[in-house]
Amino acid sequence: MLTIHVADAVHGGPDGADAVAVDGAVVVAVGPRAELAAALPSARTRRWSGLIAPGLLNTGAPQLLEAAYHPDPREADELGDRPLTGDALAALGMDDARWGASARRGLQRMLRHGTTAVRGPFARPAVRTAVARSGLRVHAPAGPAAGPASLDPLAAGPGPAGAFATTLDIGGPADLAVFDVPDLAALLAEGAGCCTATVLDGRLVFRRR
Repeated sequence: MLTIHVADAVHGGPDGADAVAVDGAVVVAVGPRAELAAALPSARTRRWSGLIAPGLLNTGAPQLLEAAYHPDPREADELGDRPLTGDALAALGMDDARWGASARRGLQRMLRHGTTAVRGPFARPAVRTAVARSGLRVHAPAGPAAGPASLDPLAAGPGPAGAFATTLDIGGPADLAVFDVPDLAALLAEGAGCCTATVLDGRLVFRRR
């Protein structure tokens, strides 16, 4: 479906851009809302507040998904709501089913941080299956991560430029994230936890309620 995503600004677009048009899974235009609406009169419009940017790349995904347990909300009273590692993880007696369920919850938390791609590889079959079914793009390994793994790709890794998984190119993938900030500087200060929506392959896969 042809959709124009409109916000207050677009990071990675031309000067004055406040809208990104996508057709299915592809970016077809980036520019001022009025121009895109005039050129694409049949498109539906999604209006967001804040900044539209390319989706983020989580370079620490193997550590987050294969060396940490993401508790089920029903386990919060016993285990809390933070990822468990080290002795706390070892005490759980993890099996394949539990690794798969944990990975699915971890991937959902990544989507809530504007992530549209992760860097592999993944050794555990249950985790590989969860990643494949999530639809997140998997990038090849590129050496050790630059910092500690975090659900927020802006808090670790090769700096802000390397945190984005793609660029807003015409004909490129419609992988977008919307953040409740006015510009990149504010996003770097606030972190990816201010994500309000994530679009993967043109599909809205997360929206903050």
